Amino acid sequence: MAEEMRLTGKIAPSSLSVSGGVAIKSTLEPRSAEGFSVKSTMKNTQVVGPSECGAYKSRPLEKPTGFRKYYERGDFPIALDHDTRGNKIAWKVPIRELDYNHYLPLFFDGLRETEHPWEFFARQGVHDMLEHGTREAIVRVIPQIIIPVKAALNTRNPQTVCTTLKALQRLVVCSDMVGEALVPYYRQILPILNIFKNKNLNSGDKIDYSQQKRQNIGDLIQETLELFEHHGGPDAFINIKYMVPTYESVELN
Repeated sequence: MAEEMRLTGKIAPSSLSVSGGVAIKSTLEPRSAEGFSVKSTMKNTQVVGPSECGAYKSRPLEKPTGFRKYYERGDFPIALDHDTRGNKIAWKVPIRELDYNHYLPLFFDGLRETEHPWEFFARQGVHDMLEHGTREAIVRVIPQIIIPVKAALNTRNPQTVCTTLKALQRLVVCSDMVGEALVPYYRQILPILNIFKNKNLNSGDKIDYSQQKRQNIGDLIQETLELFEHHGGPDAFINIKYMVPTYESVELN
C-alpha cells in the first residue's frame, strides 16, 4: 500500500499510519480553542469555556496602608487598653481636640487592614471619632474619606467590606447633614455595593449565624442603602437607583 501511494503521488492522512502494509487509524487528542474563533469550527477541537471574571475575588493589599505607617511611627495618640469587657482604645488626648481633617481619613484608610492590632485600632478609632466628633468637623472631612472608603470596598475582601459598611452606617447616622453630604459621592461608593448586593448565602434549612454576627454582605448592603435613602434627602433615592438599579425604595412605598 505504501508502494502504491508512492507511485500515485498521494499522501496518507495524518490520522492514518502504515504498519506492515495495513493502515491503522491513530487517535489524536482534541485541541482546545476559544469560543467563536476559527479554530472552534474545525474538527477534533474542544471549545473551552470562558474564564472567570473575578468580580468577587479578593484583591490583596499591594503595599502597607498609610494608617499602618503612621501607627508604626508612633504618630497616633492611642494605646491598647485591655478591659474585662474586651479591648478598647486609650486615647492620650481628648477626641474632640483632634484634627479630624488629618486623623479621620487615616483611620478610614486603616479599614483595609485585616491583621491585629491595625484592624482593631482602625475600626474602633473610626467608631470613637464619629461618636465624639461635632457635626461641623465630620461634614467638613467627608470629601477626604471617600477615597479611603472606595479603596476599602475595592479590596472585595468579605471582612473588609463588612467592616467598611458598618463604618458607613455609623457615619450616616452620626449627624443630620452627613447623609446629604454623601449624595454627590454615590458614584464612587455604590458600584461595589451593586456587585455584592445579591451575594447572600443560600443555607437551605440550616442556621446562618452570619446574620446574627452582622457578617452577611447582602444584608449589610441593603441596610446601608436604606440608611442612605432615609438620611440623604430628596435626591438620595434617584441617585441610588441610578447606581443600583435593583434597589427598591423603603420611603416611597
